[in-house]
Amino acid sequence: MDDPDGAEAHLNNNNDVVEVIELDGDANPDDLADEMEEEWASEADDGGESVPDDSEFTVKKHKGAVFCVALDPKSNALAVTGGEDDLAYVWRVGDGEILFPCTGHKDSVTCTGFSHDSSMVATGDMSGLIKVWSLATAQELWSFEVSDLEWIEWHHKAPVLLAGTNSGEVWMWKIPAGDCRTFQGPGCQSMCGKIFPDGKVAVVGYEDGTVRIWDLKQSTPVFTFKGKDGHQGSVTCVAVHDDGTLVLTGSVDRTASLLNAVTGKVLHVFTLDAKVGTGSGAGAADGDEEAGSSNSVESVGFCKVHPLIAVGYLDGTLVIWDVPSQTLRHRLQEGVGVVKLQWDLSSATLFVCSLDGRVRLYDGRSGASAGLLQGHRGEVLDFALSRDSSMLVTASGDHTAKVFHLQKPDR
Repeated sequence: MDDPDGAEAHLNNNNDVVEVIELDGDANPDDLADEMEEEWASEADDGGESVPDDSEFTVKKHKGAVFCVALDPKSNALAVTGGEDDLAYVWRVGDGEILFPCTGHKDSVTCTGFSHDSSMVATGDMSGLIKVWSLATAQELWSFEVSDLEWIEWHHKAPVLLAGTNSGEVWMWKIPAGDCRTFQGPGCQSMCGKIFPDGKVAVVGYEDGTVRIWDLKQSTPVFTFKGKDGHQGSVTCVAVHDDGTLVLTGSVDRTASLLNAVTGKVLHVFTLDAKVGTGSGAGAADGDEEAGSSNSVESVGFCKVHPLIAVGYLDGTLVIWDVPSQTLRHRLQEGVGVVKLQWDLSSATLFVCSLDGRVRLYDGRSGASAGLLQGHRGEVLDFALSRDSSMLVTASGDHTAKVFHLQKPDR
């Protein structure tokens, strides 16, 4: 496939070179989310300072923390949120009206998503119970129970659902028929996964640091990255380039790895001690016993219009790298832990949510702030961005979801 950013042409020249940059400094963000939630609760009880609210409106239906949110891909007019109250709700983003609840779950609903044609919505709870609902009838179409659930994702072009579990298997079903395939892991948790744009393969990250690219039709691994080629700790997040040639993975070992999905080579390992404008550092992360103890990569992503990647850390550090030159462009500090980042579909604007309840916008080219969205009194645990970046929906530990209307970023 053609690479719109020209990144692949540069990277193929150093297939066999892996440069590891050691992370400096120790962060101590353990239990930060719990501490902040207690602080917010105390402020609310004491009539503390009100938080400015930039949102259009707030959905207050959930009776506990709201863990996840998704927008329907066809119209971006519907949202689904899942929460600590063992419920998910499907609602309209135009006015917040609840269309129907997704009931019958046994534990907190931590995974939600709409099918590619917006005809179905899937909800999954921590215990492993997955349900699929018809949007037309608001009725349950299908359900299945697996071991403790880690993630779910719909196929981009077909009524097919993938799920990763605590026992290591990845399940794939045709919905609602229920035809099933399983992909056996290396004997540990399947932590995260992503289907490639062509819909033929998927990448899965595992607790032992292994990354596998699976052929979905053949149920066989195309490439496996492990040992020196894998992470030295649990894989926390994955992203796939739009052309399907590059994969970016993040880990509790404090590194992000750039993988070539065509050749099976590790192209680069990114860490934090490089100076802006350089791509070299001292030392290696391999064998660093402290790597997983104090900081981790929480979210990664490819810019859609420039050859840039972003990596967000639990200690609040946000870094932007130039892919062809593998140099550090910007190092930013959120102040508190990064939860999730996402690039705009048609600009270099980067959206980042954090444990302080805010969503920040950055210009990925300059590193300059491009906006701030606030209103939550608890950590923002997830967000969904509309295709045209005119709307953002958040899920928060303060038991609410919010809809923000945005000015479109500069194109």
